[in-house]
Amino acid sequence: MAKKKAASKKPRSAAAAARSIPGAATPAIATSDRIVMRTGEALVEAEPSWSAAEPEVVIGELDGPVGYAIANLLGDQVKGHTRVFAILNSDIQIRPTTLMVSKVTVNNERYTNILMGTVQAAIANGVLDAVRAGDLPKDKVNDLGIVISVWLDPAVISTEIDPELLFRTNREATAKAIRKAMRHEPSIDWLLENQDKVTHYFHQLAVDKQL
Repeated sequence: MAKKKAASKKPRSAAAAARSIPGAATPAIATSDRIVMRTGEALVEAEPSWSAAEPEVVIGELDGPVGYAIANLLGDQVKGHTRVFAILNSDIQIRPTTLMVSKVTVNNERYTNILMGTVQAAIANGVLDAVRAGDLPKDKVNDLGIVISVWLDPAVISTEIDPELLFRTNREATAKAIRKAMRHEPSIDWLLENQDKVTHYFHQLAVDKQL
């Protein structure tokens, strides 16, 4: 949790660098292909540190390991890490089935309200954006499941926030993470070519004795 809290202080230049990673030219998946498991992550943030959205997603068929994970997570709730479906509003669950899991232990009413309000709505819209963009095959939405690990800066508890800005960063980050997962981005060729050019932000802070 401390590490992630520091992550919210990452300067925009670092976020911009993360967003500039070129994707693999992998076409959208054919509807006939079986999706066992795809993984992806993304970082999107605006100027305020609390706006950072850093989701990690696992995507796969509901009759495979991802579906089993969703059922187990939903049926085995843990205090402080309640798992809920992404919804547009009460009584309107989205497709594909998307289960939210908080990276932060939730023990504050304001934090809960933001997570289960603005962020939940943003994630739901981001998933639908991915369907509309063709990154998630529309013909398979009833057969797929998504587990999304959600980062919401604990600073929102004591900081005045702009809900619309937080909504935008989480919506964009959700769609971006899904796109990267479904297209295997970044590609292994890009990773091998750039391995020595990319420095982990927090490692560099440690080297520079800023942690």
